[in-house]
Amino acid sequence: MPQSRRARPPSGQGGLGSVVHLLAAPVDLRLDLSAVDIFLLVTYFVFVIGIGFALKRAVKSSSDFFLSGRSLPAWITGLAFISANLGAVEILGQSASAAEYGASVVHYFWIGAIPAMVFLGIVMMPFYYGSKVRSVPEYLRLRYDRKAHLINAITFVVASLLIAGVNLFALATVIDALLGIPLWWAIVLSAAFVLSYILLGGLSSAIYNEVLQFFVILAGLIPLVVIAVKEVGGLGALFDTLGAQQGPTFNSAWTGTGPGGANLFGDFFGIIVGLGFCLSFGYWTTNFAEVQRAMAAKSTNAARMTPIIGAYPKLFIPLITILPGMCALLLIPGLGSANGVDYNNAIPALMDQYLPAGALGVAVTGLVAAFMAGMAANVSSFNAVFTHDLWEEYVRPGRSDRYYLVVGRLATVVGVLVGIGTAGIAANFENISNYFQVLFTFFNVPLFVTFIVGMFWKRASPSSGFWGILVGTFAAVATYVLYKFAGVLDFRSDLHESFWGGIVGFVFGAVTIVVVSMFGQGKPEEELRGLVHGMELRDMDEGPQPFYRRPVPMGMGALALSAALYVIMAGL
Repeated sequence: MPQSRRARPPSGQGGLGSVVHLLAAPVDLRLDLSAVDIFLLVTYFVFVIGIGFALKRAVKSSSDFFLSGRSLPAWITGLAFISANLGAVEILGQSASAAEYGASVVHYFWIGAIPAMVFLGIVMMPFYYGSKVRSVPEYLRLRYDRKAHLINAITFVVASLLIAGVNLFALATVIDALLGIPLWWAIVLSAAFVLSYILLGGLSSAIYNEVLQFFVILAGLIPLVVIAVKEVGGLGALFDTLGAQQGPTFNSAWTGTGPGGANLFGDFFGIIVGLGFCLSFGYWTTNFAEVQRAMAAKSTNAARMTPIIGAYPKLFIPLITILPGMCALLLIPGLGSANGVDYNNAIPALMDQYLPAGALGVAVTGLVAAFMAGMAANVSSFNAVFTHDLWEEYVRPGRSDRYYLVVGRLATVVGVLVGIGTAGIAANFENISNYFQVLFTFFNVPLFVTFIVGMFWKRASPSSGFWGILVGTFAAVATYVLYKFAGVLDFRSDLHESFWGGIVGFVFGAVTIVVVSMFGQGKPEEELRGLVHGMELRDMDEGPQPFYRRPVPMGMGALALSAALYVIMAGL
């Protein structure tokens, strides 16, 4: 076991949730797959394509292709909701961060996800689903005006293609690194595979495959976690040894987050307000790649339950990402050292060393499945926004439903092809998680403040939405530039800057909406029904639900579990 860790990198050269060097440097690790492992991998691919062919006959309209005809049960959409987020970038990145920085990574889950997911289910889904909008940008058109709608649609399309390219490049890089398939061949083959099953069955195909991928990911990683924890002597021995080697802050989520503290994750206020509110609420409540899964549900109640069902497995994702990363620090000699295995390969290195034939094949399949889930989520949301919010709204309005179904399929092809192009851009970014955080700070936070003010303040004028998004984005970009390039602002790390950049973007966006609204008229109340708090449209045919199908008690349960897990971790 290594007795000391490599010195922490300077700001921007490795951060929490990062996949440092994975996309920019060659990886020496190669897995020796047996015939059984290869058979399991091929069998999975056959099942995925089979799901696409099985659902092809169900796609008869654009609603079927883009929103699954709003017909899916809550447990399906709930698992797809979390699977779409559980990309392999997150799996590899969070395990790398755990090996490098320790327990602080749990903030991404218990503060940076659960409260926002519960809020989406309890508060925001009635507006999305009840108003019958087909996308997140369409809500802005109804609540504000076409300017707000257009700026959101354009920024979402651009961000979706960039993120899809990152997921695609990461998938191909892992395939190249672990299986030895040449990189650009892996990119093209991976893109063609994801394209095929989305093109066949639309969103339903993506969602059902995401459910399958969720269980494949768990099947691959749970045995690895059990073996790794056993090898280090149990949880108690793991934390005792790491505490002795790395210091007490390594096992604590909050130590060093006070004023003047040295925790590179950030300060207490930035974590709570920046990550826990601005960034996480901006991502989980306005990112159509996630919200689209809830919109595919068969009723308002099912739509509200979708993110809350997803919150429960999200609570325990740290067990399959953070724990193996911390175990790898003790089990993989030289992990993170200049001549050893890179932190980003903590999980693959554990797989190679400890998993037998068969189990190794399942684990590799789980990694591949995770990347595919992330890319499919971005492509399936991109084609819906492009078709409905750009092409139908501004280029070719008033055409038949069949016409827009064809456009949606063509947009899927174009999106994947552009994703192949943007995959090359990913090689220019050393820290992929910080890249994501920057995108979320620039685009999601100003969008969230526009949504939240518009949903709870009837007085917000139609033009204020556009200006809120524009000024909020400019403020977030300016904060980043003043820190990263001008050196005017100082933060503990790039990640710390993104938390405060989100706070700045939120504040400037909210102030702008209020100021602009003071010089304009709000919309008439009849135009706000189903769009503003207190004026929701309810489904009249749902009737009473048992407690486990009611969003409020189940959401409160998820929040209570999140707090309990912090307490349990503090006692380890």
